[in-house]
Amino acid sequence: MLCALVIAFRTRSAAFSLLTGCIIGVIMLGMDPAQGLNNLFQRSLGSAEFIRVNLIICLLGILFALLKKTGAIASFARRFSSGRRSPRQIAVTTWAMGFFIVDDYFSPLMTGAIMRPLTDSIRMSREKLAFILDSTTASVCILIPFAAWGAYFVSLILAQGGPVSTPLQAMDIFVHAIPYNLYPILLIIFTLGICLRLIPDYGPMRQAERRASETGELIRKGATPLITTDSAEILNSNTASPSLLLYLLLPVILLFGTAIGSYMIMQEVRIVQAIMLAVFYLSALMTIKGQISGAENLVEIASQGIKDVVPAVIIVSLAYSINTVTQELGAANYLISISEGLLTPELLVASTFLLTAFISFATGTSWGAFAMIVPIALPLAYGYTDNQIDPLVFKTVAAIAGGGIFGDHASPVSDTSVLSSAGAGSDHMDHVITQIPYALTIAAITTVLYLVI
Repeated sequence: MLCALVIAFRTRSAAFSLLTGCIIGVIMLGMDPAQGLNNLFQRSLGSAEFIRVNLIICLLGILFALLKKTGAIASFARRFSSGRRSPRQIAVTTWAMGFFIVDDYFSPLMTGAIMRPLTDSIRMSREKLAFILDSTTASVCILIPFAAWGAYFVSLILAQGGPVSTPLQAMDIFVHAIPYNLYPILLIIFTLGICLRLIPDYGPMRQAERRASETGELIRKGATPLITTDSAEILNSNTASPSLLLYLLLPVILLFGTAIGSYMIMQEVRIVQAIMLAVFYLSALMTIKGQISGAENLVEIASQGIKDVVPAVIIVSLAYSINTVTQELGAANYLISISEGLLTPELLVASTFLLTAFISFATGTSWGAFAMIVPIALPLAYGYTDNQIDPLVFKTVAAIAGGGIFGDHASPVSDTSVLSSAGAGSDHMDHVITQIPYALTIAAITTVLYLVI
């Protein structure tokens, strides 16, 4: 993983660096590169979760291709921008959409598809758009108790026992920990400040924004955006303005209605089914209206939509693979073993945040980091409080949650970071490099606050 990170930051090639990391990993596991990579890809890419993530990406690619064909996105962008909305208003709108699409996979892809033509029109760099999308995905999910993230974390708290014996008690701890979950809260506020231009850009992001505003180059020369659709082509198309009610509002209602309804009925957000329903609806409507001439034309549109997201599929595949080899090498357990001495009563909260952040950054998975750290840090907190549920317990839970979000936000192998790059149409390593200083700033502030509160 360390070699992959060094190569990624030096070459800015996410695919090359991840593949190199996989090769080094299988050699360290004692396998020859050819057979080792074959076995690694079979173990990593045969999981139901990997197939689900790629199905979501491909379906959204198809949905976006259909919307582009109808002209709905171009019409929405023209109408939205015709009211002389300022760059601040467009940026804040992008930020706010993260609160309405509460899913770490769906949110960056859907928000990016809708807002990318608008942010391109005001010369916002794709790196800035990716940062906004990335900052309002997992950060929002972890603060919502009834989302899948909350349910998962509650199950981990309940599994540790101690003073907690019922799901209701575990949920009560999670809810009381939310005000102490400083990293996602501060990140959301910080991102709003960036959108309002109350906080000036700095580091690589400042250079990216200057490039976009002065030259109109939304991505760096030589960059490889994870989605290849050109927003200028969409906005400048001669497609007649369609009914936004039929071609945009109703598909969105179907998407959100299915997602929200499935959660209310089955306590599970059925994202794949929601997107499929919207795709079927648009396909049928466009066929009836004569915008799709037949099955061959529909397959052609769908194929183009999938082609547009192929770079994202490749990066996700390599990210899953390097996560697998990192786990098999025991990287997380090694970090835990060298950090356990920091878990003292005085340093418990701050060191728990840092340890979880390191593990989630190295492995690219916040949920995996939660599963590793909760059984260590939470029993320690119970021990320091004589098995009482008090603010130290809440802060420890919050520190674990926030540390995991740091990794989801900053790691180049995090699936949410990859999907944010895809949603923005940004080069993935450019996204990671430009947002790292922001993530480290919020992480440093969070650590200091945990030491003093």
